[in-house]
Amino acid sequence: MEVYFLRCLLFVALTAGTLGDDGQVTFVSQLSSKPAQKLSRYGWYGNVRLQKFHIPEDAAVARWLFSVTRGHGFHCGQHNVTIHIRWGAPPVINPVGLVFPNATLWSPALSLSLPVTSHSSTTFNLSNPAPGDWYLAAHLPRDDGRIEQKGFPSCSYFFQPQLSIRRAVDTPILQQATSLPQTAAPDRPARLKLFVPEFASSLSVSVADCSWGEGPESGNCSLVLKLGSSSLREGPVTVNCSGAGCSATLSTPPWDTWIRVVVESSHDNHTVTFSITSNYTVGCKPKSVGLKGDDDISKLRGNSSDSNSTLAGNSSVVTEAAAFNTSASLSSSLLAPGCVWSVPVLCEELDVLSLRFTPVNGPNVSVTHTHPTLLSYPLHTHASGGTLNLQLTLNTTNVTLGNSSSVVACLTPWAPVLGLNHSQPCRTALFLGYSVRVNTSVPKVVVRLPFPQSATWYLTLQLTCNSSDCGNASVVSVVPEVYISACVEDCGIYGECRLLRSYSYLYAACVCKAGWSGWGCTDGSAALTYGRQVTAALLLTLSNLLFLPPIVVAVRRCYITEASVYLFTMFFSTFYHACDQPGVAVLCIMDYDTLQYCDFLGSVSSIWVTILCMARVRDTLKYTLFMLGALLIAMSMQLDRRGLWNMLGPILCAVLAMVTAWVYRGVRRRQCYPPSWKRWVLYLIPGISCALIGVCVYIFAETEDNYYYTHSLWHVLVASSVVFLLPPKEKNREAWGWTRGWSWSWRPRVCGYTLCQSSKDELYTVT
Repeated sequence: MEVYFLRCLLFVALTAGTLGDDGQVTFVSQLSSKPAQKLSRYGWYGNVRLQKFHIPEDAAVARWLFSVTRGHGFHCGQHNVTIHIRWGAPPVINPVGLVFPNATLWSPALSLSLPVTSHSSTTFNLSNPAPGDWYLAAHLPRDDGRIEQKGFPSCSYFFQPQLSIRRAVDTPILQQATSLPQTAAPDRPARLKLFVPEFASSLSVSVADCSWGEGPESGNCSLVLKLGSSSLREGPVTVNCSGAGCSATLSTPPWDTWIRVVVESSHDNHTVTFSITSNYTVGCKPKSVGLKGDDDISKLRGNSSDSNSTLAGNSSVVTEAAAFNTSASLSSSLLAPGCVWSVPVLCEELDVLSLRFTPVNGPNVSVTHTHPTLLSYPLHTHASGGTLNLQLTLNTTNVTLGNSSSVVACLTPWAPVLGLNHSQPCRTALFLGYSVRVNTSVPKVVVRLPFPQSATWYLTLQLTCNSSDCGNASVVSVVPEVYISACVEDCGIYGECRLLRSYSYLYAACVCKAGWSGWGCTDGSAALTYGRQVTAALLLTLSNLLFLPPIVVAVRRCYITEASVYLFTMFFSTFYHACDQPGVAVLCIMDYDTLQYCDFLGSVSSIWVTILCMARVRDTLKYTLFMLGALLIAMSMQLDRRGLWNMLGPILCAVLAMVTAWVYRGVRRRQCYPPSWKRWVLYLIPGISCALIGVCVYIFAETEDNYYYTHSLWHVLVASSVVFLLPPKEKNREAWGWTRGWSWSWRPRVCGYTLCQSSKDELYTVT
């Protein structure tokens, strides 16, 4: 049973956690907990239990407590629970080493393995964690393919994460070009923060006037200067200081965010005093469009009078369109102002996990070798559960590139790379980027990033040449297509993209079929061949034809109602399995859910009517039980089709009614019922054996690999058991189920106004 805890967010303002006597920084404690969730074996990303935690801006230490509890089960053994941790987006995992789709780039997340016996727990500590959302994904080892029937005892493991944060509530702010005196001790580092504005090209932090005593060596300080936070994939920039001071420089720091500064001391039992200063430079800005927006207002008013209100709503993003001309024939006079061209981008939210970014002046974007072209794409938290797609196409309609010329593109989060050449890598000070290149030989490239980080992504484009002269191609045109999709290429033809939810957070993943696997269902190492798919479909559908003998036997023995139920079951089971095929050999005559419901309803109803027919009760009672049972079974199937008691309940009730009727007849007749040993040996025992073997195969032997064969065998065994278990024809039952007492033949006797035949037996007394 899953144990749920109320989500708590507790703030305990404890000034005792100051870690010093001077009151320089005050720490408070913040706790959060998630409910325990049942873990599953990994088969696809839907088996992963995803949890999201938020770490505030001024967190100094984060400590996770991971607890795994094993439920009560039989022969559970010991398993390892794998926990993946990532900042900014859900972790992209590949625990079984499958193949990713082409042009799909990903980085492995931090993974922890926790062995579980009955109850296990472990902690994970992280100093100076990056602020924002952190995601945890937990799962059991790879699925062995065994199909577990719902309701039977099984091994269960419950995972519960908890987070404890120490937050510095009064962290000093390091202002631009302002010296700030600080102290640092081995157990009390100096903590500061500074803000980096947009378009900052570099950031430097300097430590000076360091001293720790009055001796001659007091000016030789051993300090460690750290800039940035820890995001597991990228750590802070660290500089070891010696002497009276040092400095650390970040080229292309993150824009529009706070940067943490931590200064640690390695002097034992000494407090180090120093002064610290920060400076940032803005090396490049786009051309300003000004504050006056009369032209834009005129465009809005003009569009508002049109019938297409959508264009009027979208025209507000054209405020920066005058700063950039996307025509491929852009004159050189427009290239002079500014050192970067910022292209305004329109963001359209099409659906859940479906965003499209388009340049407002058209799909073509001009690129030159003198200045970089910049496009920005803000991705919020709700977009990090999809896939970021970049498709870059070179337009060479009017301009021809030489063999040595190409357009270089760099996609980075948090800050752009504004200087692209053959030697500079595509990365910023704290984050890696993704570089692509298009030219005449490769005019189109595609990059896919599953679960992109929630941040502002920047695409920098620039024309590069081996020499300073690019020939007649000083300005070229490219078409950047950037959009968010739920899955990679909609999971292809052998997969289905499913929308998943963890509380209020939505994300998507591919579930594959026909043996295909991988993140985008492109790994065909274990794929089923077309011949095997057809064989599986024929086995599961044609095996239902074994219900024809029970139908014939039921009709010959005048059990018309039972034969109708068997016919219903055979029909819907055949077409349900024809629609349930994982590959391309699929035939659906109606909605899949309807077929599945009718198949489950017919299967349980067949068992119900067969056992009640064996009870040999009066027709009135039998048909009443038929109808009542069918209604209750229909209700239970609507509630839970795969529940254990949906099948076990009707079986037990029908068996109880049959045993009661048999015992009553045996006591009344003073002999075993049925009285004939041939009935037991030739019919009942073989029928019960077939039924028991079929149930064992259905419950214990079915796996995903042998499902086609074992489930077909289940069809055969169930149909065979019905042939053996159906009772013989009743003596007082004529064809089509009418009892004696009514006849279609002409009788001369008249009882009142009705032609009839008296079936009353005359009793004579012999004296």
